[in-house]
Amino acid sequence: MTNQASSIARPRPAAHRLLASILAGAVVAMLAPVAHAAFPDKPVHLILSFPPAGATDILARGIGQKMSEALGQPVIVENRPGAGGNIGLIAAARAPADGYTIYLGAVTNAAIAAAAYSPQPAHLVKDFTPVAGVATVPHILVVPAMSPAQTVPELIATLKAAPGKYNFASQGAGTLSHLESELFKIKTGVDVLHVPYKGSSQALPDLMAGTAAMMFDSIPASMPQVKSGRLRVLAVASGKRVSSLPDVPTVQEAGVPGFEANNLFGFMVPKGTPAAAVKTLAGAIETALAAPGMRQTMEAQGVELKFTAADEFGKMVGQEFATWRQVVEAAKVKLD
Repeated sequence: MTNQASSIARPRPAAHRLLASILAGAVVAMLAPVAHAAFPDKPVHLILSFPPAGATDILARGIGQKMSEALGQPVIVENRPGAGGNIGLIAAARAPADGYTIYLGAVTNAAIAAAAYSPQPAHLVKDFTPVAGVATVPHILVVPAMSPAQTVPELIATLKAAPGKYNFASQGAGTLSHLESELFKIKTGVDVLHVPYKGSSQALPDLMAGTAAMMFDSIPASMPQVKSGRLRVLAVASGKRVSSLPDVPTVQEAGVPGFEANNLFGFMVPKGTPAAAVKTLAGAIETALAAPGMRQTMEAQGVELKFTAADEFGKMVGQEFATWRQVVEAAKVKLD
């Protein structure tokens, strides 16, 4: 009986080999690296802090469509406007750092917000990794058609002749449109009062009526009024002329040394995004910018396209933050 029980309990050779094979396979599976699908293997979400139909939205959708073709996955544009751009910025900063959320940053606006608002719930430098610079969207200096000023020097002379009498309009407190005029005041010594509006659509009627003496505004918003004869464009705010307005001088060229507001745009991802994903996204962006017809379409909207690699773009972002902090502090702008 004892010998029989012992023989029953002992594993048969074949069963023993099978068990050993199963255990060995399990160990190998546990030690083997996990296979990952190539990035991206699902849609990519592109967040921006502006509403539909504006120049930034047109830029995002134009690039996003071509990126979809390069990546082989849809790029879904999500408009998250509000709170001076902070709603979209916060949403992107809090997204998983996996490459599937990218942010089209209005760098200059973010730099102003970082200096003017306290506390800052999200920060374009501290919370993001640069992917690529893509464009500048320069503003233009416009005055009512009834203004006596035909040039920037004439506008300065008019404003200096009556300190505190004139107003300047802006797209809102703390916007680039606001700080450009503050920079203009600092560089020229004019004394004009700020009247903030909720966007160009509300500001332009009063500007055309002469309630305000001047405004820095986007090209798509103001040019229809310039063409209709109700506004006059005096200069471009950026450091160089724009291709869509080749005969319009920059503010510097018009006699205001040191004035430059380029309105830089570029793509960022949440800090910690894998380097391989960043590289793939940058390649798709560069391909998108080179697509036939892309440059012409964007230039018609006042957008100056230029691909800038991540390292150089990161340096440009840092420079914008330093520049506009100085302007915010000099103008004593504080928004809470």
